[in-house]
Amino acid sequence: MPGIRFRSRRLLVLTLLLAGLSICTGLEGAASAHVDEPPAVRKAAIIIDDLGNNMKGTEAILDLPFPITAAVMPFLPSSHSDAEKAFGKGHDVIVHLPMEPVSGRKSWLGPGVITTDLSDAEVRKRVNAAIDDIPHAIGVNNHMGSKATGDERVMRLVMEVLRERGLFFLDSHTNYRSIACREAKKAGVPCLENHLFLDDIHTKSKVTQQIQLIGAHSKAHQPCIAIGHVGAKGEITASALRDTLPKLKDTLSFVKLSELYKKPPEPETAP
Repeated sequence: MPGIRFRSRRLLVLTLLLAGLSICTGLEGAASAHVDEPPAVRKAAIIIDDLGNNMKGTEAILDLPFPITAAVMPFLPSSHSDAEKAFGKGHDVIVHLPMEPVSGRKSWLGPGVITTDLSDAEVRKRVNAAIDDIPHAIGVNNHMGSKATGDERVMRLVMEVLRERGLFFLDSHTNYRSIACREAKKAGVPCLENHLFLDDIHTKSKVTQQIQLIGAHSKAHQPCIAIGHVGAKGEITASALRDTLPKLKDTLSFVKLSELYKKPPEPETAP
């Protein structure tokens, strides 16, 4: 019957139109949800080593308009003033503790170095003295130390002092066989690890490339920690950080080191 066929056709067309409208509405809703969803922002921290000796770039680094952590070497001409300036500008301060390397010049180490031939009492004495010398210190990281950070006895003693003083440790990872965080865990000391050096090559383009790598590293290492330096490379590093970090703000939040560590469980005890 013609009337029946006509009505059937109308019903079919109406059904298809409604189905298409439903599909489009669903896609539009999905697109809106995707647009409205904010991108994940990962945390990263910048540590600047080698402050304390009137090094080039110190002022430029401390004047950066975002949080850094100032790692200050003890017993040097500007150790106290650099720590005070960093703290006054709202930055975290840690002790950049000189530790024995596998190789390197003694002149690079600075006074009060922690070496593997020291007695237990002398190691403890030197770590305490270094902490006492840096005002506002909330933690310690190693200056050089590729040999010392692999020595179980030395790192156990260092961590015992940090536990007593309520400080954390940042392993600079100058030795990929470092046992620092392992010993920290045993002692109940918070421990963080460096993932990236920014300025081993002293050109702005290379430092900029390293800063941009923080984004890639932060996908595998969360939080991501990167280390730069004052000294011959200080002003280059400061300039590269000032120019590059604002471009990363949509995916990375740069924070103080003190915002990243969590207190571990109580020290492990023998059964």
